Amino acid sequence: MLAPLGALAGAVAAFGYVGAVDPHEPGHYPVCPLLRLTGLYCPACGGLRGAHALAHGDLPAALRDNALAVLCYALLAVCWAVWCARAVAGGRFTGPARGRPYTPRGWQVRAFLGLVVIFTIVRNFPFEGLLTP
Repeated sequence: MLAPLGALAGAVAAFGYVGAVDPHEPGHYPVCPLLRLTGLYCPACGGLRGAHALAHGDLPAALRDNALAVLCYALLAVCWAVWCARAVAGGRFTGPARGRPYTPRGWQVRAFLGLVVIFTIVRNFPFEGLLTP
């Protein structure tokens, strides 16, 4: 359980920092290089503002800032819970999964990357602010 708890401590520290240091104020975090150079939103644009809103319990604002990032935070929480279950069960799991973190299958990775590409394309269309941070 040491590795899952260490990962949780790192995530809590990161969310605590982003919750304390407001990304809405300029100068605290670097500007997205893709946005600065091309004017296009990358899949992560708005992710810090979304994490800040989520750290303050404002789910609607977090979804407005970056819905994909909020989905990823939820997926990472589920993967972390599976990792903990495997670590606690220890020898009761058979095969290569015993005590190790969840590893997605190839089709899951491809599906997620496809979702990221679609999200990036849609958020850069002029839909009156749909999915733009």
